[in-house]
Amino acid sequence: MDFNLSEEQRLFQDAVRGFAERHLKDGALARAHEESFPFEVAKLMAEQGLMGITFAEADGGQGGTVMDAVLAIQAVAEFCPRSADAIQAGNFGPIRTFVEYASPAHKEKWLGKLLAGEMAISLGMSEPEAGSAATDLATTATPDGDGFRVNGTKVFSTHSPEAGIFLIYVRFGPGIDGIGSVILERGQDGFTMGKPVRYVGGEHWCQLYFEDVYVPAENVLLGEGGFRKQISAFNVERIGNSARALAFGRYAFEIAREHALTRKQFGRELADFQGIQWKFAEAAAQMEAAQLMLYKVATEATDRLPSAYDTAIAKFLCNESGFRAANDAMQVLGALGYTEESLVEYCWRRTRGWQIAGGSLEMMKNRIAEGVFGKRFSQRAPRAR
Repeated sequence: MDFNLSEEQRLFQDAVRGFAERHLKDGALARAHEESFPFEVAKLMAEQGLMGITFAEADGGQGGTVMDAVLAIQAVAEFCPRSADAIQAGNFGPIRTFVEYASPAHKEKWLGKLLAGEMAISLGMSEPEAGSAATDLATTATPDGDGFRVNGTKVFSTHSPEAGIFLIYVRFGPGIDGIGSVILERGQDGFTMGKPVRYVGGEHWCQLYFEDVYVPAENVLLGEGGFRKQISAFNVERIGNSARALAFGRYAFEIAREHALTRKQFGRELADFQGIQWKFAEAAAQMEAAQLMLYKVATEATDRLPSAYDTAIAKFLCNESGFRAANDAMQVLGALGYTEESLVEYCWRRTRGWQIAGGSLEMMKNRIAEGVFGKRFSQRAPRAR
């Protein structure tokens, strides 16, 4: 058992760090406050081979591993937290499901643009009455000739204001096995969007409305029974969430550490006060533990899907430790940390959001408990007898 990165991984990490320091460090604060998808950064990432790191070379990817993608996200975030979002979008989330299940025609039409950073893809899963209870979704796909008609609505779809294509979870029939997914294009007849709504983290989403949107059979990504395949792959999506949460927390931690070594009050450096020391000691210990768990699940994902149990632990630890580090960093910086002149408040906002996105901390604890006891615990109310 070796807890160190391989020489190849270290070289890759150093190369990405060097690139980020040269091209992304300057302007990091301004990028954090840009509200639209970072297409220019995504294009720059594509030129460096950082989009599609984990995808096969035959699909236009780099043929790398999930661990490589994690290293890239965290290396970029050391110098520009916002730019790490572009690597996330090009390696995790809906693009990964698309690459896994899309037809050659789909890939020829859209994948090149996605991997070049010229187009974004958005996921439509959550609905007004189906959040953590994702299988309660009510958006339907009913047969119509050789295709289907989609009716319903989706909320909280990241990148929806700018996305060119949308991966939409729909119900073909009753029960969990009736759920699958389709691909929709922006501008299709019957497909409309509400006004953009801003997350606290700065990104925007639009409510998506579908009124008799026609989907040809070839644009069905996964038909009935597809939900189980898609949700099992969602464990890998949580690795990207975890990597950013931890990296953003560490970024804030480093800003606060430098501040504690230079800022003086009562004639002493802040770092000389035991109360401050303990904040950093606890944050460091928690982040180190979270990093090891993240590396474990990323390594597992090299040749198989990581277990729901391990992934839930990794996300829980990374979300908790990342937010705590950012929160304590803000406290150490005082009023300065609470202003938009510091990236600490940005990291604080983003790490808070990841405690909800991709599976809330409460849902993660449910998954962990199921692993501990070796049984499923339904969250639904018992049926009346």
